[in-house]
Amino acid sequence: MGQTLAEKILSRKVGRPVRAGEMVICPVDVALTQDGTGPLAVRQLQKLNMVRAACPGRTVLFIDHAAPSPRKELSNDHMLLREFARETGCVLSDVGAGVCHQIIAEEYARPGDVIIGADSHTVTAGALGAFATGMGSTDVAMGIALGKTWFRVPETFQIRVRGRFSPGVGAKDLILHLIGRLGADGATYKALEFVGETIEEMPMTDRLTLSNMAVEAGAKVGLIPSDEETRRYLAAMGREGDWQPLAPDADAEYERVVEVDVSELEPMVSAPHTVDNVRPVGELAGTKIHQVFIGSCTNGRLADLAEAARILSGRTIHPEVRLIVVPASRRVFLEAIDAGYIRELVAAGATVLAPGCGPCVGVHEGILGDGEASLNTSNRNFQGRLGNPAGFIYLASPAVAAATALKGEIADPREVLA
Repeated sequence: MGQTLAEKILSRKVGRPVRAGEMVICPVDVALTQDGTGPLAVRQLQKLNMVRAACPGRTVLFIDHAAPSPRKELSNDHMLLREFARETGCVLSDVGAGVCHQIIAEEYARPGDVIIGADSHTVTAGALGAFATGMGSTDVAMGIALGKTWFRVPETFQIRVRGRFSPGVGAKDLILHLIGRLGADGATYKALEFVGETIEEMPMTDRLTLSNMAVEAGAKVGLIPSDEETRRYLAAMGREGDWQPLAPDADAEYERVVEVDVSELEPMVSAPHTVDNVRPVGELAGTKIHQVFIGSCTNGRLADLAEAARILSGRTIHPEVRLIVVPASRRVFLEAIDAGYIRELVAAGATVLAPGCGPCVGVHEGILGDGEASLNTSNRNFQGRLGNPAGFIYLASPAVAAATALKGEIADPREVLA
């Protein structure tokens, strides 16, 4: 019997065939923390007298969630991470470099890697064919120090996607639709494996969006086969040598197969206060929005900024809307400047912030007032996510976000593009 992607990657790492349900001790290729979770991991290692890294060159400490720091307590945590990096030789990704998951995709993730991170959206790197998953800070601390960790090999849901997207519809709408079908805990500790003609034709920027939000259905990993598009992306990042083909076996056994025809999809919106509260944009059109956020590890890449700039070019945002744009990395920021997207967005009325997580986690930059509503291209809309439990968060694609910024209310981008 053949293997799923999850089984195949973990089998190669542990040096023997493994099946779903088995417990394994597995080497780690990349370990990461960020400034919200990293300080706890460092302090745990200090308490255990284990201040070391098994592979410092592939252990990355990111300062991206509150960057630049808005409070002295967070500044002190940043100092702790910088000192740990100096002491152990770990890589430090400091203020302005960008979101951890975007940089992992650009610089570190390789097909077949096992990647652990003290952040649930570490699953993003699954788009490159890596078994990438979030874990608790203490588990990641041990992974940093020992270079290995434990897993239960997950069962797999195969997500078979066919058809072509209509104008104004894309990968974000697909993953929101899927989460709405599965539910917020419908794939708990499962591997989601995305395959099919639509995935094969999908650029990496969109694949990253799918894998990024797999965890919003409870998934352990969100995996996509490594193919020629993976090779093309790695070559563009100057890392073609990191590529290898990787695919599930034709006779792999799946717990469930989910079929999606994207030609039938329309723009989707996730309404407060759960990600699986998904509705077609038409059902929420006209809802008053005070702030729009375009960015995050979900939709802060160059193609996302390009889509927003295309819709906003030559136009001005609604006078009662604040539009915040945050490139996912310094590379994306520079490329967006060179392409003219930043100019178009600023001319339309956007405020552009330094690469990083920005408003997504509600620590600084874009915290809502009581009763205000924000439409975000990010991945979570939990109550209080933007720093105020009295605020309301909607999730959507960059196209819906740009159209909404123009109208001051949730809007269908197809009407703007017509």
